Amino acid sequence: MPLDLLTYRSAHMSQAQGLGLFEQVLGHEPVSAPGSGLIYATWVTRIAPVPAGSGVSVGTVRLELAGRVFMPADSEPQDDVDIQVTGAVDALMTGLFEDFTLGGTVRNVDLLGAHGTPLSAQFGFTRFDSTTYRVATLTVPLIINDVWTEAP
Repeated sequence: MPLDLLTYRSAHMSQAQGLGLFEQVLGHEPVSAPGSGLIYATWVTRIAPVPAGSGVSVGTVRLELAGRVFMPADSEPQDDVDIQVTGAVDALMTGLFEDFTLGGTVRNVDLLGAHGTPLSAQFGFTRFDSTTYRVATLTVPLIINDVWTEAP
C-alpha cells in the first residue's frame, strides 16, 4: 500500500482542530506571518524504513511530522504567552497519547521513541516580517505498517 500522507496529515490536523484552541490549523509550514492567536501547522520532515517492524516482503515506515504552535510573542499579557503555548502543546500531546493510532490510520505514534526520536517538543522563537512568534516545534513520529513491498 502506498504512503498516504493526505490521510495521516488530515487525521492529525483534525485532532488538532478538535481541541478548539487554534485560530488556524495549517497543513504546511508557513512562509509568511500566519496571523494572531494560537496557530498550529504541520508538515513532513523525514521518512525512513523501520527495520524492526519490516518483514521479508514488506517494509514498515516511520513518517515524521513536524508540528509547530505559533503565538505572537507580544500578545498581552505577555506573561501568558508561554502558558498558552505550553498548554496547547500539552493538549496536542495528550490527544496523541489518547489516540495513538490517529483513528486507526497508522500503526502508532512512536510516543516513547522505540524507532527514533519520541514525541517531543522544543520551544523557541521565529520571526516573520516585523512579528516575533513564540513557537513550540513538535516531533510527531508516525509508524505505518506494510508500505513498501520488497522484491528481488
